[in-house]
Amino acid sequence: MTYADPIPRFGDRRAMRVGLLGGSFNPAHEGHLHIADLARRRLGLDQVWLLVSPGNVLKPKAGMASFQDRLAGAAALSDRRWLAATGIEAAFGTRYSIDTLRLLLQRFPRVRFVWIMGADILEQLPRWRRWTEIARRMAFVVLPRPLYNNRALAGQAAHRLRATRRPAAEAALLPGAAPGWVFLPAPQNAISATAIRQSAKEDSAITKTPTLAASPARHKPAARKTVAKPKLAEAAAAVPGTLRKKTIAAGPKKPATPRAKKVKTEPSVLDKYQAIIVGSLDDDKAEKIVTIDLAGKAMFCDRMVIATGLADRQISAMAQHLSEKLKEAGLKQIQIEGAGGSDWVLIDTGDIVVHLFKPEARTMYGLEKMWGEDLDEAAEG
Repeated sequence: MTYADPIPRFGDRRAMRVGLLGGSFNPAHEGHLHIADLARRRLGLDQVWLLVSPGNVLKPKAGMASFQDRLAGAAALSDRRWLAATGIEAAFGTRYSIDTLRLLLQRFPRVRFVWIMGADILEQLPRWRRWTEIARRMAFVVLPRPLYNNRALAGQAAHRLRATRRPAAEAALLPGAAPGWVFLPAPQNAISATAIRQSAKEDSAITKTPTLAASPARHKPAARKTVAKPKLAEAAAAVPGTLRKKTIAAGPKKPATPRAKKVKTEPSVLDKYQAIIVGSLDDDKAEKIVTIDLAGKAMFCDRMVIATGLADRQISAMAQHLSEKLKEAGLKQIQIEGAGGSDWVLIDTGDIVVHLFKPEARTMYGLEKMWGEDLDEAAEG
């Protein structure tokens, strides 16, 4: 059966606010739905179009499902009137995103477009053809992705486009308002097409049944959850160092895999380092300092400290001073993620993890609730 594309190739005069979420969709999964729905609600969009690419020049052809299968998989997600899967890029015959965006702006002159991307795309944007022209022509919103956020915000694209970055509170003003972009703090979804393909490959090798990626008609929510999430939890646990810890802190409250045993540190030692941390943050005028005891509840640390800074310079100074004081106290292996300037800086001391947020980012991520009240309720239940 031929797929009836809901977006006319030659355009029309519709007047609406539309978010463009492009990609290979190899395969489409609930992470795409999560991003699309989040952008729709936060930006006040009438529709989100899933632009299924006929071929991504930055991705290898090996392991890539056919365009028809990928389009059908995206269409299986778009069972709501606000979400439309389209192969219009193949109909245009364009190879690069800049050419696709030019035609969309030309053929839908009354649509107020905004480009939706994950932090991983912002990081690799300088590799795209005429990427600065894309940023001039199309406003865009960046949504967080585990492992990519701080690298992206400290990367070439974010630095080059820093003059057009807007506060997250102005996200709803973006559609049709190029140039301009926003990094939108939001709950993160760690599901990736790569993990799904690997999981499906492993399951296929065991069961000898068709894989999920090759069978778009089977993209039901239950099937995606059953296949993807356990593998993703294992993958998150395998990522070394600070990045793994940040992924877990921003992700599900209940790990899908057994917690690894951790060498226990004496409470008196933890109290000593915690006092140094809190004292340093207090000296730097940090706001709303909160400590959470995670001993026996989390696999990645025994305690968590959360604090708020009001500006990039203040947060950077807080992180630097804290690192210096901890090293003076005898801690040498200290890792810092995001010190280049972002809404979230993480300092990993091993036993204690410190999170420094800007106010809006702290509210959006809600780590106190995730690892405090909710965790206690789960333990009691």
